[in-house]
Amino acid sequence: MINSNTALLVMDMQSSILNALSNAAEVSTAIAKAITHAHNNLIPVIYIVVGFRENMPEIHSNNKAFSATKERMRNMNVNDWIKIDNSVAPSERDIIVVKRRVSAFTGSDLEIILRSMNITHLVLSGIITSGVVLSTVREAADKDYILTVLSNACTDRDDEVHQILINKIFPRQATVITTDQWMNS
Repeated sequence: MINSNTALLVMDMQSSILNALSNAAEVSTAIAKAITHAHNNLIPVIYIVVGFRENMPEIHSNNKAFSATKERMRNMNVNDWIKIDNSVAPSERDIIVVKRRVSAFTGSDLEIILRSMNITHLVLSGIITSGVVLSTVREAADKDYILTVLSNACTDRDDEVHQILINKIFPRQATVITTDQWMNS
């Protein structure tokens, strides 16, 4: 399952998002294992964070999800909001990509980075399963990437939604395995 054209994506593992989840420690542990495995096997690790400029001019009032975020974050420092959680902190060799929407591709330079590194296989991890993971799986599949989703390295606020995506939706476009299975492949 691992080849020289593989990259691990660690998506939206920002403290500000992670702290709202009841199983944050479990997911962080699984992702930390995947990161260590990637580093040990010279697989690039690319962190994706959702972020905006001060006063969030990128957010249109028609965008239901992000306009609610804009309201909640009115008095928050945007740099504090995009900080990656220490449990999965990037090393100096890792790449950090800032996106402006739900998918890792939308409003970011991810695709340019992947092309320049000849990456054809993406291993996906992160939060939220029904957000960044779903949107990125769909868009990456349309872009003809080979996809692996680490089932225990992503989570959702709604476990039923997570289970449906992991067990019924993602297998149509990706290989769905655990972190341990990926590490042993």
